Amino acid sequence: MSSRILSPKTQSTEAMQHVPNVSVIVFNGFSPFHISVPSIVFGRDTLNEAFFNLQFIAGEEGSIMSDIGMEIHARAKLDTLEKADIIIVPYWRTVDERPNDQLIEALRLAHERGTLIVGLCLGGYVLAFAGLLDGKRAATHWELEQDFTQRFPETLLDTNALYVEDGGVITSAGTAAGIDCCLFVFRKYYSSAIANRIARRMVVPPYRDGGQAQFIEQPIPITTSDLRINELMERIRNDIGHKYTLDELAESVMMTRRTFTRKFHKATGMAFGEWLASERLNLAQELLESTDLTIEQIVTKTGFSSVFIFRDKFKGRYAVTPNRWRKTFHEQK
Repeated sequence: MSSRILSPKTQSTEAMQHVPNVSVIVFNGFSPFHISVPSIVFGRDTLNEAFFNLQFIAGEEGSIMSDIGMEIHARAKLDTLEKADIIIVPYWRTVDERPNDQLIEALRLAHERGTLIVGLCLGGYVLAFAGLLDGKRAATHWELEQDFTQRFPETLLDTNALYVEDGGVITSAGTAAGIDCCLFVFRKYYSSAIANRIARRMVVPPYRDGGQAQFIEQPIPITTSDLRINELMERIRNDIGHKYTLDELAESVMMTRRTFTRKFHKATGMAFGEWLASERLNLAQELLESTDLTIEQIVTKTGFSSVFIFRDKFKGRYAVTPNRWRKTFHEQK
């Protein structure tokens, strides 16, 4: 399905000819937030104009109750998916549960017809269970990377992406990334100018810089089972700006350079240079968020050899620049 960039006049004329049908599949145990995102983006209330025909489809038999007691009465059934131009699976209740066979078959048939299939957050698991992500790139929440990869090794997972489109299937990362993904789908059918109006009404950015990397927790060892390595790590943290050499460090713990390198990796699971860079980047994060120090001052405090190297390392880790990180996460006084 190709993207279309239409002027408002052309768009209105074409919309009257065919308004795309969006079917949102709902299940028992749904999250109200995940349901509300496609409702706001594709519903008519946001801009008081019907750019899409939106309906909810019951993905299974029985009551459709949310995790906090809200109930949806989805009158449409899975057989109505034949009329859908876009099918959205906005969530899934658990990664351990395979969806029902009727739903899986309906999604497969829709994909064969050329229907655009979208899985938001855990909804991507439903698409993966249906085999729609085999051999394709996909996104999911960064915390689920290991689980998703183990369950669906045929899928090429991009854990930094906020959303990914591949072969008529779109998947997104967790929670708020569903907004980014739905706005992206909107832009596929109408102009960016109209999609940007939706974003402004929602008070969200039309595009977000960077990907999930800026939100991923980067755990590094605090202590290990090696007492000498623990003491050394603590000394380094207290003087992180010092220019360390492997020979100096090995001598300080009375080891050869080769022995120190081997023992440090065994204790931490990381090479010393990798561990040190992580410590410095973590400190830089904190300073960007909680102080008004200049980038040059942060470089000095964290021990990076130059502003250029610091920016390169920071963007390589978090997919955004230090300045962008500060604008996003800096504490407001």
